[in-house]
Amino acid sequence: MPDQKTQPAGVGSDSGGEPGAPGASIRIVLADDHAVVRSGLRLLLDGEADFEVVAEAGDLDSARRYVRGHNPDVLVLDLNMPGGSSLEAIPDIREESPGTQIVVLTMQQEPAFARHALGAGAIGYVLKEAADDELVEAVRRAAAGESYLNPRLGARMASEPPPGPPDDLSEREIEVLRLIALGHTNAEIAEQLYLSVRTVETHRAHIQQKLNLSSRAELVGYALRRGLVGT
Repeated sequence: MPDQKTQPAGVGSDSGGEPGAPGASIRIVLADDHAVVRSGLRLLLDGEADFEVVAEAGDLDSARRYVRGHNPDVLVLDLNMPGGSSLEAIPDIREESPGTQIVVLTMQQEPAFARHALGAGAIGYVLKEAADDELVEAVRRAAAGESYLNPRLGARMASEPPPGPPDDLSEREIEVLRLIALGHTNAEIAEQLYLSVRTVETHRAHIQQKLNLSSRAELVGYALRRGLVGT
């Protein structure tokens, strides 16, 4: 099911005080494509007296719709959602609802994903494996306008600065590779870069030849290792 358990904006929340102020609840939209995961996360968040999960979403379109409708303090957003790229949606969500902070909750442990998410406008980045220990703190910090980054991932990011673009790829090929890594089809890449699909296919063939890679998964892995996703 794409989405579940919503209630009208304002229901159950105290009279609109600042998040974290006495008598005010922190209103949350929870977005993850697995119902079982959402259920567990909701139990965790509902265990906090001042937290109120106002809506759950199972796809990206529902998440954006509920954020617009409820104007929550915090959106907890899984990166792997049906309906598009969560990473690319972050700036749009922040523009549509400037009062909503975004905490990314994901299995992605690559520093490039965290750099991209935080650079796009997320204020928190929590790994699912550490959610029981970290999500509550990340949501509280986000509601107060403070950032949160999984400590182990933060240490990796500090010790592994993003490498520069590979010298053997042209600037256009780097653009194409980055969009491939973000999950776009050849047709979508062509539309974004104002190219023909045939030209994109040619660029992709040149990239694969230069890097000696044959599959999309290999291209994505290469882009992540080189830090291209966050550029």
